[in-house]
Amino acid sequence: MNTIDELLADAAVPVSSRAALDVAAALRRLARDAAKASPGPDMARAAEAGKRLAVVSRWILNEPDAAVHVDRLAEDTDGTQRGEEHLDVDGALVFACLLYLTGHPESAQFWWQLAAGAGHRAAAYCLHLHHLALGESREAQHWLHKVTHYVVDSEAPDAAFLDCLELVARYVRKNGSAAAPPTGGLEMEVDRLATEDSCIIVRGRDRRLADHLHDFARR
Repeated sequence: MNTIDELLADAAVPVSSRAALDVAAALRRLARDAAKASPGPDMARAAEAGKRLAVVSRWILNEPDAAVHVDRLAEDTDGTQRGEEHLDVDGALVFACLLYLTGHPESAQFWWQLAAGAGHRAAAYCLHLHHLALGESREAQHWLHKVTHYVVDSEAPDAAFLDCLELVARYVRKNGSAAAPPTGGLEMEVDRLATEDSCIIVRGRDRRLADHLHDFARR
């Protein structure tokens, strides 16, 4: 039986002294490979949309009345089940942004769609950015059209308004903002709801979550 040393010797790859490594050529190949691997315009646009969506979501979560709207959303669940026609659409928007910022994008999309279906312009804009970040251009364009052409009981913004909004979002992302991300307590509450809910979509919203959001607003 061969010893370990003999097996390692047999497995060794012979190195020819004549096959000297061309360092310059190797570096050129690495540079070419890196250029090929760099993100294209579509990937760059998707990444930028994701960053803008995070900025917008933080703005919405930090609005002074965000916790009040989640209170009302909790009442829709804890109370008499008044129906979707009485849904607090601002609360749905806040809840969606909180879900997105705490790592539940599918559930966030569901709640954004509820709010956007009720004519909420900001929710439609969030959906536009969400689909753009996923590289889903057709869906992104659909929701952008909803923002600019069809908003219930509201005047749709013009292109200059959207350009200004996106310019501000890019500036804040680059230079920082006072809009804080969700705290660990908020994230734990969302995870609790996700664990308790048997559905893949986080549907639950309750008083405990609203109380944590009030604490977040008072920080």
